[in-house]
Amino acid sequence: MPKFQPTVHDDYFLWAVCDGRGVRGLLMYRTVSRFALLAFLLAVTAFATAQGDYKVIAVNDGGTISGTIKWSGPVPHALDFPVTKDPQICEPDGKKTVSLERLIIGPENGVANTMVYLKNISAGKALELPEQRRHLDQKHCRYIPHILLVPQNAALQMQSSDATLHTIHMDGAATYNLPFPFQNQITSRTMSTPGLVNLRCNGGHVWMNAEMMVVPHPYYAVTDESGRFEFSNVPPGTYQIVAWHEGWGLAGKEQAYDVLTERTVQRPIFSEPKTWEKSVTVNANQPSTVNFLIGNK
Repeated sequence: MPKFQPTVHDDYFLWAVCDGRGVRGLLMYRTVSRFALLAFLLAVTAFATAQGDYKVIAVNDGGTISGTIKWSGPVPHALDFPVTKDPQICEPDGKKTVSLERLIIGPENGVANTMVYLKNISAGKALELPEQRRHLDQKHCRYIPHILLVPQNAALQMQSSDATLHTIHMDGAATYNLPFPFQNQITSRTMSTPGLVNLRCNGGHVWMNAEMMVVPHPYYAVTDESGRFEFSNVPPGTYQIVAWHEGWGLAGKEQAYDVLTERTVQRPIFSEPKTWEKSVTVNANQPSTVNFLIGNK
């Protein structure tokens, strides 16, 4: 049975698969700006600090908050990326490119995959989130779902439906480098620190990307294909509501080296996330509505 041994260095990760025929190595070399990495870690720390402690209470007179995130203005060109590895698995339709899934605009200009949350809420209902946002699959060399929500101190379950080696690399509020050599084998990790986690594949599938938020309270949601979101059982009060989007621009590329194919490949670097914020007042047993218009301006 194959045996995995990780070797971690300052600027790259090496995973070696040892079997009776020798060693098959995967080396992904990354040229990373230390300034950008520091800025990302500071943002993660700021998020965790801003949320503070959360207390579960009985919410007997809670209201609801619902709304939409919609796109305003010209729609940017979709970001596609060439399939440089395992095309028969990653793009069985033979299109040779895949969508980076950074901006999905649906019916009536609704923006999917936008994270919406209440800022600095200190008490409310129990921490429960949709189960499908806590389970990650790697299918056709895509992360499904693209945006994950995992409660603090809960487990993220991961698996790969693909018959190829994927390696999930996480940085931010969680740091892991996890190989998936076997199909449909579930691996779990507990997420103990709240904040943002960036996911990518260190297995040579450089276009794979996703974002995960480890959250300290239940008032988080990810918009659907129509850009809709909703919170229920919100204690009466006035809150700041934040819409967060991972960003839809391509800032550049960085070099990565895949030892299995002995090729240098280009990994996309994305523009910074974007946030919008409003105030909302929730009255007892009453609905509230908050809508956001987002765009390039």
